[in-house]
Amino acid sequence: MNDQIFETVVTTQSPEGVAHIAPMGVRYQAGRVVLMPFKPSTTLANIVATRHAVLNLITDTRVFAGCVTGRRQWPLLQAERIAGQRLACALHHVELQLEEHGDDPQRPVLRLARVHEASHAPFMGLNRAQAAVVEGAVLVSRLHMLAPEKIDAEMAYLQIAIDKTAGAGEHEAWGWLQQAVAAHREKAGSR
Repeated sequence: MNDQIFETVVTTQSPEGVAHIAPMGVRYQAGRVVLMPFKPSTTLANIVATRHAVLNLITDTRVFAGCVTGRRQWPLLQAERIAGQRLACALHHVELQLEEHGDDPQRPVLRLARVHEASHAPFMGLNRAQAAVVEGAVLVSRLHMLAPEKIDAEMAYLQIAIDKTAGAGEHEAWGWLQQAVAAHREKAGSR
């Protein structure tokens, strides 16, 4: 398997039609999209139940930061060939169908085939602040696992890119991440 992981946002929906949005690292293997969600997860449950998902390729990093800080309401549009939805801000989306489900006690391997894909806007490139927000979102998703010193050092380094290249969206997303770190510290300090 290719160990290169690409940061994307996966949208799924429950059998009842309730949408779920989650940042997720994906791998590409032999034309398939490979997901390895942790157990338990809404993404995993939805894909197993409906056999569908949508891969969203985006540059609006507020979605990454928003999802890890409790802001999961983002505008969605109906998928074209599957029962599902895509992010309205997606530059490109890929509609997927589950082909293989390799179970695992911690991280099942889901191999999904491309059913349909479409481009919606040109990719103009990334700025360093966008990459910093994505890395910051990964840190926030792991606050319970990392030492405070590691979080402080990483956030301080990422702040440089925010200061130099962030637009309004990246500043907003970065603020959410900083609030999440502060709330985590406050909660940890009250124990």
